[in-house]
Amino acid sequence: MQVDIKELTTIEEMLENIEVMRFSYPTFTVEKYEGFLKEMVPHNYKQVGIFENGECIAVTGFWTGVKLWCGKYIEIDNFIVHPDHRSKGLGKMLTDYVDVKAREEGCTMTVLDAYTGNYTAHRFYYNQGFVPKGFHFLKILNEEGLS
Repeated sequence: MQVDIKELTTIEEMLENIEVMRFSYPTFTVEKYEGFLKEMVPHNYKQVGIFENGECIAVTGFWTGVKLWCGKYIEIDNFIVHPDHRSKGLGKMLTDYVDVKAREEGCTMTVLDAYTGNYTAHRFYYNQGFVPKGFHFLKILNEEGLS
């Protein structure tokens, strides 16, 4: 399989791949996605996509931040591989790419969230060297704002 990896840094580039995003967020409208991106991109949000014959078949977002407990980190956000292209090593390509970016940026670690019931993702992340360090607690304040 011949694929190309491309870092996406503009809202326009990210919007072109909304169909892949819809595997995780089926109700996403272009307007909603664009609205979120307009809030995220100014805070150093980027994406990396994997393309086969010009079509995006896998994508993940990432951004850097700093927290007192860990210093500078890179966070993976929305890790999506097209269902027809799973188990082909694309996920590993994405995590490897983000790991290289994290080292280049001087990050102490790569972090991500995974839904508690998503055991397939858990197994994948364990295999990529991720370990759970705690719980990500949340308190929903506005159900309408969720996708």
